[in-house]
Amino acid sequence: MNEEVTRVDVEIYGEYYTLKGSSTPEEMIALAQYVNRKMQQLSGRNTRLTKAQTAVLAALNIADELKKLQEEHDNMVRMLEPESKNDAENS
Repeated sequence: MNEEVTRVDVEIYGEYYTLKGSSTPEEMIALAQYVNRKMQQLSGRNTRLTKAQTAVLAALNIADELKKLQEEHDNMVRMLEPESKNDAENS
C-alpha cells in the first residue's frame, strides 16, 4: 500500500526547505510557521544568537512543550484508567 507523499516548499528563519511527508500541505506549512515563530521570538530576545544557536534553542523549547503535553496526557490516562476498570468490574 503506497501512501501519497506531499511536498511543500517553506521558509523558516530565512532559509528555504522542501518538506516531504504524509501530512497535508496545510499541516506542513503550519508546522514550519510554528518553528519560524519560535525562532523569531528567540532571536528577538537575544540578537547575538547565531542561526544554529537559535535553531537548537527553538528545538529545545518545542521539545519541552512536547514533554509537558505528554506528561499531561499520561496523567489524564492514569486518571481515567481506574474508572474504566471499575466499569468493567461492575458489568
